Amino acid sequence: MIRVAVPDATWDGVLDDLPVEVVRWDGGEPQPEGFLDLVVWPYTVNPTALAEVDASRIGLIQGQALGYDGVDELLGEGGRYANAVGVHEDSTAELAIALLLAATRKLDVFAAQQAEGRWRKSWTFSLNDARVMLLGVGGIGRRVADRLDGFGCELVRVGTTARDDERGHVHGTDELDELLPTVDAVIVGVPLTPDTEGLVDAGFLSRLRDGAIVVNVARGRTADTDAVLAEAGRLRYASDVFDPEPLPEDHALWSAPGVIVTPHVGGMTSAMAPRIQAVVRGQVERLVAGEEPADVVVDHRAS
Repeated sequence: MIRVAVPDATWDGVLDDLPVEVVRWDGGEPQPEGFLDLVVWPYTVNPTALAEVDASRIGLIQGQALGYDGVDELLGEGGRYANAVGVHEDSTAELAIALLLAATRKLDVFAAQQAEGRWRKSWTFSLNDARVMLLGVGGIGRRVADRLDGFGCELVRVGTTARDDERGHVHGTDELDELLPTVDAVIVGVPLTPDTEGLVDAGFLSRLRDGAIVVNVARGRTADTDAVLAEAGRLRYASDVFDPEPLPEDHALWSAPGVIVTPHVGGMTSAMAPRIQAVVRGQVERLVAGEEPADVVVDHRAS
């Protein structure tokens, strides 16, 4: 029998049919004595508490987020960490489309008018006949592409390198300078890496035509906040991720023209629980069978 730590009461009963001893630990209290084969880490995009973990007494830490920036630097010797593949991609893609539509049809403007009891019509843009760039063609990007089918727009996909796949052509990021002036909207769904940090900078934004829309569901640091503010009003910016996070109450982005803010809630839907539970159950079954866990993205075991 293996020992599994879960962070809270929402996990009660989830693993009862498996050969495991379940203990409760949220990462903030003292670490349980003895060895834990699997720790389900609390759902958070801030991994700071991992620095206090005795990773040598844990077989695997299973994160509940898809992103894992910062984990490699914080996790101690002997630690292994798996990210939550297949948990948040669909919900995040759903929010990306919602933000795109909200920015396109200026739902933020109409919501403000509703709050003031003002009936004021205005023309808006449409996705029909628009060129939409999908920057990032991984798990989230594939699901965004699926959801854009039927909107009548032309999809311009951009990945790290140019290639062809079952959906057609993928442009490389080295083509961005030429592609950006030709699109009406950009959806950013890249992982945070040294190559993508600050990718959406002043030069990137300046190449977009007036009125273009940028939707960011990647990580906050993929965009230069000062550059976004400088272009607010000329461009529309709808984002679920920011630098810094959380946005301070007095931050200029809250009131910047043409900016829509959601507070990093891409994966926070009713779809999360059954998917993360399935991931954890799969890891438990692998460990019980003596197999290697899936989707390990950080491994600090001695080679």
